Amino acid sequence: MDEHKYEPYPKTDLGNFETGRTSPRKNYGGIIALLLILVIFLSGVAAFLGISNLQLMSQLNDQNQRKEAMAFSMPEQVNDVVQEQPEDVEPVPSEPEVTIAQTPQGHSNLPHEDAMPLQDIYSKNMPSVVSITIQSQLGIGTGTGVILSEDGYIVTNSHVLKDAVEIQVKLYDGLQYSASLVGNDSLTDLAVVKIDAEGLLPAEFGNSDSLRVGDMVVAIGDPLGQQFSGTMTDGIISGIDRDVMVDGRVMNLLQTNAAMNSGNSGGPLINCYGQVIGINTMKIGTFSDRAGVEGLSFAIPSTTVMDVVNQLMDQGYVSGRPRLGIEGEGVTTFQHYYYGFPAGIYITQVDDHLRREGLDIHPGDILTAINGVAVTNMDQVNAIVYRLEVGDTVQLQLYRSRTQFNLEIQLTEDKG
Repeated sequence: MDEHKYEPYPKTDLGNFETGRTSPRKNYGGIIALLLILVIFLSGVAAFLGISNLQLMSQLNDQNQRKEAMAFSMPEQVNDVVQEQPEDVEPVPSEPEVTIAQTPQGHSNLPHEDAMPLQDIYSKNMPSVVSITIQSQLGIGTGTGVILSEDGYIVTNSHVLKDAVEIQVKLYDGLQYSASLVGNDSLTDLAVVKIDAEGLLPAEFGNSDSLRVGDMVVAIGDPLGQQFSGTMTDGIISGIDRDVMVDGRVMNLLQTNAAMNSGNSGGPLINCYGQVIGINTMKIGTFSDRAGVEGLSFAIPSTTVMDVVNQLMDQGYVSGRPRLGIEGEGVTTFQHYYYGFPAGIYITQVDDHLRREGLDIHPGDILTAINGVAVTNMDQVNAIVYRLEVGDTVQLQLYRSRTQFNLEIQLTEDKG
């Protein structure tokens, strides 16, 4: 019997299982890679669009901010549309806007409906204010004056014209005239001059008796000369019925804090209605304890001015003013030690009527006392004389050639 041999099946690789028909192995790696590339591309596009959108939003935001900045930098631009804020959201306050306040116009800031603005007060009175220049042996002096009449009468201070040998008046329009002295009253420090002119604009005078402390006033004049002619300063009435000692006499004056300086003398003090209520005469500017005195200026009341200037214009002097009839200067230290003169007044001028009466008084004599009161300057002499009446008799104590003697003189009326 034949032996049969069995051969085992060849071993089959399970990883390489074969069927009846064999096909190539499918490769999915390329597809996956392609999908990854597509995802990356789409992500990039999305990112790009997102960044562009952000840039666009940023640009729009910047434009809005610039528009808002322009709106703040152009305050004259008015926005027609106002965005409404939600009621529950409090709006953020904007930066404050700096503006210039409008100056009030008209009479609202003045004490009475008939009162005038300062500009109108100035315009009304300037044509009635003049500049005065005098020439004397001591040099040139300046002051201010106020026109009284259309035909050229002008009031100023007596001290402005002191020792004047020539008087010049300059009008508001620049025209200049030579002036002549009409009358002078040293007691009230008032004088009247006259220029040859017609058609002038006289000032309107008000009643100084109606003034009250606190009333607004302005002063017009030429402080420090014609370089500053037409200067106006304002203030108030600081005091009424002030008795002030001036050159040995007591003057009843109005007090004001309106700024004044040398050259304002003779100029007008004006109320808020444009009326002259005083003639400026002086300021207190002395120094005490190294402290300067400011805001103490004085004016002659208009009621006094009217009384005096009417008499000066009518007769050249003020009735009832007593006069001693002598002029002089205080004895100097040199005269005292070199010539042995006593303290007193060296007489330089004697009125003619005293000589006609044969009174023994001459230039060169020295007056040492009046009614037993020692005197060393003319201010002291005037202070005594102004307290007396025309016709009163005074006792003079005189010195001549180392001899002292007494003399009685009767006061006469000062007619300028």
